[in-house]
Amino acid sequence: MEPLTEREIRAAFINCTKGEAKRLSVPRDLAEQPWEDLDFLGWRDPQAPGRAYLVTAGDDGRTRAVALRGASSAVGQQRRSMCSMCLTTHSGGVSLMVAPKAGKAGQQGNSVGAYICSDLACSLYVRGKRDAGVGARLHETITLEEKIRRTVANVAAFVAKVGTA
Repeated sequence: MEPLTEREIRAAFINCTKGEAKRLSVPRDLAEQPWEDLDFLGWRDPQAPGRAYLVTAGDDGRTRAVALRGASSAVGQQRRSMCSMCLTTHSGGVSLMVAPKAGKAGQQGNSVGAYICSDLACSLYVRGKRDAGVGARLHETITLEEKIRRTVANVAAFVAKVGTA
C-alpha cells in the first residue's frame, strides 16, 4: 500500500459525513507505518475503543475508508475465532466489526458486519510479521502472494458491501 496522509485518509471515508471524518482520530504515526507490508491501514480509536477504521486502495486506484463499530472486548475469549479477512485464528483476538452502509441506507440504520482481527493487523499476520500464537495460521499449499491477494479481495468485498445501497 502506498503511504497516505491524514488529509487523504479523511477524504476517503464513504460511510460517514465530512464533519465526522474531520473529527475522527487518525493515527499520529502515519510516517512510521510499515506501508510496504500493508494491504490496508486499520486502527482502533484510542479514545473510543469501540470505534475502528479501515482504509484501502481499490483496484481503480481510489482510496476508500470505512468507519467501524466493534466490541471493545474480543469475542470467543476461550474459543479460537477466525478473521474473515485474513483467515488467521485467534484466542480472543477477533471482533465483530460493523460498518454503517454508505448513503441513505446507512442513515436508515443498515449495516454490514464481519469478524476481523481486533487489532486490524491482518496484513502483518498473513506475512508472518506479527504472531497470533500457536495454530494461528493453518497450513495451506498456496503461496504468500495468493494469501495476500485473498486478503485484499476479502477486504475489497467488505468495503464494496459498505458502499452499495
